[in-house]
Amino acid sequence: MPTRRAPTARQMRLAVELRRLREAAGLTARQAAAMLGVSNVQISQIEAGLSGVSERRLRRLASHYACVDEEFVGALVAMAVDRTRGWWEEYRGLLPTSFLDLAELDHHATFQQDVAVLYVPGLLQTEDYARAVFSSRIPELTEEEIELRVRHRLTRQSRATFPHEIVIHESALRIRVDDRAATRTQLTRLLEASETDGVTLRVIPFDLDGFARASSTMTYVGGAVPKLDTVARDAPHGALLIDSEAQLSAYRTRFHKVEDASLEPGPSRDFIHRLTKEL
Repeated sequence: MPTRRAPTARQMRLAVELRRLREAAGLTARQAAAMLGVSNVQISQIEAGLSGVSERRLRRLASHYACVDEEFVGALVAMAVDRTRGWWEEYRGLLPTSFLDLAELDHHATFQQDVAVLYVPGLLQTEDYARAVFSSRIPELTEEEIELRVRHRLTRQSRATFPHEIVIHESALRIRVDDRAATRTQLTRLLEASETDGVTLRVIPFDLDGFARASSTMTYVGGAVPKLDTVARDAPHGALLIDSEAQLSAYRTRFHKVEDASLEPGPSRDFIHRLTKEL
C-alpha cells in the first residue's frame, strides 16, 4: 500500500490499536514483521498510520497477538478497509485538521455525550451563536475563515444522526456570546432540540449541588465497540482526542456523575424556558 503523508485521526487510531495489541502480547516490531514475512519498516509504518493494512494481514496479526475479541477485531477490520471520502474532505487545507477529525468522528459515532460549561455544544449551536463564538477567537479570524468554520459546523449538525446526551451548566445558558436576541434564539433552539428523538438534554443550575463534577467541558464519542470510544477535549491548538482505555473509563464515570447531578429532562426544559422568558 502507498505511504500516506497525513493520516486521518481514524487511520491513526487503527495504527495505535494495532501497536497496543502487539505490546500487550509482549512482542517486538521485529517479531511481528517476521510473523507476517515483511520488513520492520512496514510494521513501523503500519503502527505510525503511514501505511494501511489489508484485512488478511490484520487478522493474522490479531491471531499472532492472541486477541480473541472477535467484535473488536471486526471493528478494526472495518476501519482498515474503510475507503470513505466524507463531506469534510472538501475542507482539507482550508480548516485546521481538528475540524476534519471531529467530522470524521461524528460520521462513525454510535452515540455522543457532551458536558458543556461555558458554551452551548457545537452540534446544537445556531448559526449566529456559532459565528459569534468564532468571531471571539484570538488571534482574530478573517471573515472568510469565520464563514468556513460556521458552514462546517452547520454541515456537521445536518449530518449528525446518533443518539446525543447533553448536560449543560447554567453558565453556558446565561453567557451572551452575542446580543440578547441571539441568546434567546439559541435557548429556543435548545428547547426544540430537547423535544427531538435521540436527544436528551439536562441542565445543572447554579444552585444545584455537585457542580465540581462538571467543572470541565468534554465530548464523549461512542465507537463501534467501547474500546474504540474517543473523548474530545478543547485544547489551544484544537481538539485533543483521548483514547486510552484507562482514561476512557474515567471519562465514562465522570459523565455519569455529572448526569446524576443534573436536573431531569422535563425540569431542564422548564428551566431553559424560564431563562428564555427573562430575555
